[in-house]
Amino acid sequence: MRAQDGLSRRQKAAVIVRLLLDDEDAASLSRLNTNSQTLVAEAMASMEIIDRQTRDAIITEFCDNLEAVGLTFPGDLDGTLAMLGGKLSDASADHLRRMAAVSGHGDPWARISALPADAIEKLANSEAVELVALMLSKLPVERASEAFVALPRDRARAVAAAMSMTSGVSQQALQRVGLILLQAAESVPKPAISTPAAERVGALLNFATADLRDDVLGALEEQDQGFAGGVRKAIFIFAHIPTRIEPKDIPRVTRQVDQAVLVRALAATAPEDIETANFILDNLSQRMAEGLREERDTLGKLRARDIEDAMNEVVAAIRKMTDSGELTLIQPLDEEED
Repeated sequence: MRAQDGLSRRQKAAVIVRLLLDDEDAASLSRLNTNSQTLVAEAMASMEIIDRQTRDAIITEFCDNLEAVGLTFPGDLDGTLAMLGGKLSDASADHLRRMAAVSGHGDPWARISALPADAIEKLANSEAVELVALMLSKLPVERASEAFVALPRDRARAVAAAMSMTSGVSQQALQRVGLILLQAAESVPKPAISTPAAERVGALLNFATADLRDDVLGALEEQDQGFAGGVRKAIFIFAHIPTRIEPKDIPRVTRQVDQAVLVRALAATAPEDIETANFILDNLSQRMAEGLREERDTLGKLRARDIEDAMNEVVAAIRKMTDSGELTLIQPLDEEED
């Protein structure tokens, strides 16, 4: 039997952890860093039996210490940034992450996993294949797969071959590799405007008149076909609704649009827009679709500009839903054009 006075602080912590192991709702030890997990496990391994009086005294001491705590802080940069959330400016958060990468503090792999897909793809294409093999072994499978399939065929074969040699890598070596990759990623200057240029131009052309949109796209095709292709993929107009919106989402979309506006949009006259109007009506309840058709038929002749403005309002509602995460657009195929 062990008495409380004969236990170290680490052993007392091990007693608390042992009690928490019986509680399925208790926080996971994975929140502790690797060193702390190791120390707790070593302390538990050195102990056998604790009597009830000692256990109760340790619990009392632990609760007294908790009550004496006024504030707690994460103790590392990752936790601090998570706590601050959106309170820091992007520039300040970026500066702190870069400092942490250079100084080697924190878990580099957690930050590498959180990098955007294009940053991971750049690392996979630019770093030594041995480092890339370790990165893909360490990343979540889905993220690693995205980077791997984007590699040129020869490099993909080389990386796959190098992955066979990653099983014997030590934790210390893995930490150093993570820091090297993170420093490489953090050294890339962040663009002042985060939205890709093709997406910005596409967003502008979403609400342009059809003749202006065709004129601009034609000019872009002559100057830079690759950029023009990116713009085409970023464009989302009324005629794209049947191929970019799931039928089951149409009722949710129509609820976000004023009914008078929706009726004017359904009065479209261009063949591709008529197809969209029919797609919308076909995916509403029969009673609602009939009501909208009756309202549309009583409108009489509308100005083309009024119809186009109404269609743009429907598109704007869809864009608002996608920006807020309420709706996911079907991605266009590479050969798709507006």
